Amino acid sequence: MARYSSSSSFSHRMPPTTAVLVVQLGTPDSPDAGAVRRYLREFLSDPRVVEIPRVAWWPILNGLVLTTRPRQTAHKYQTIWTPDGSPLAIHTRRQASMLRGALGELDIDVEVVHAMRYGKPSLASVLRQLRERNLARLLVLPLYPQYSASTTASVFDAVTGELAGWRNLPELRMVRGFHRDPGYIEAVVAGIRSQWSTAGRHEKLVLSFHGLPRRNLELGDPYHCECLATARLVAGELKVPADDVIVTFQSRFGKARWLEPYTEPTLVKLARKGVSSVDVVCPGFVADCLETLEEIDQGARAAFMKAGGKAFRYIPCVNTSAVWIRALADFTRRQLAGWPVQRLDPALGARREAALAERETMAKARGAKI
Repeated sequence: MARYSSSSSFSHRMPPTTAVLVVQLGTPDSPDAGAVRRYLREFLSDPRVVEIPRVAWWPILNGLVLTTRPRQTAHKYQTIWTPDGSPLAIHTRRQASMLRGALGELDIDVEVVHAMRYGKPSLASVLRQLRERNLARLLVLPLYPQYSASTTASVFDAVTGELAGWRNLPELRMVRGFHRDPGYIEAVVAGIRSQWSTAGRHEKLVLSFHGLPRRNLELGDPYHCECLATARLVAGELKVPADDVIVTFQSRFGKARWLEPYTEPTLVKLARKGVSSVDVVCPGFVADCLETLEEIDQGARAAFMKAGGKAFRYIPCVNTSAVWIRALADFTRRQLAGWPVQRLDPALGARREAALAERETMAKARGAKI
């Protein structure tokens, strides 16, 4: 007989909780080889991430990747680590906190928590904490603008996998993506315009998205199409000539063909062709992380300058900009539509209580007369 778990402190008198669960990819606990190895083992063991039969992938992962890559990756993390920890962890924690405040300003009364798909805080641990508070309605909000089976779908797998063992399930909504959301596009554009307003526009604007194996596109993953849609909307709002905007894909792993053109080789070609200055922005990320701060702002910058470039400007992600937090709150509000999350005005609530009491008194009076 199946055994399903429940809250350890459940009471039928507990008020129901509505929560927004913000999810990011994840980060190691520290920038050392041991922590990075643990993180990579969890990340690269996900069949959504590496779609290679386990019998073929396991010897490669454990015999090669996890013996060589952790030390190299740890060194990269060390170049971006802050006294407060990983930039991705810091931005995600702050985004969740600021989203809670922004929703409160809209009189929306919900809990907002964050979790990481890989690493800490884990999805399972955060969901179980919510269960202790009588979770009744859950909105899962992966912070991936463009949908991919390797990212968004993996979050769905982890959430439903955890809930499959619960006795008392919450009403569930999951956000698929927001690659065309006007608020998100506005936030990306605002960050670019802010840089241009103070230092002018460089010759080329490079929009670099995280890459995926080309095979994913051929099998029906919509990620590539959604990246191009985001890029068109951003470029359209900026009113930049089409020839001055270039879409590329970064973070290639392994020897298979990935989405092209690749970011760093494209920047090298631009420099060798005489393009002296570029602006680079990463609209596939809502928070700066290893892939933006180290791979782009350090590695891609060095490659461009070595190839003859003169000026390389990395434009930060939306992070915790006021425009983005406002857009995120508005987007979340729309996803919560129909749920009883609107905080009542105290005066209105008092008037409603008084009206109900008056109706009850009148009903009792009529009953007595009868």
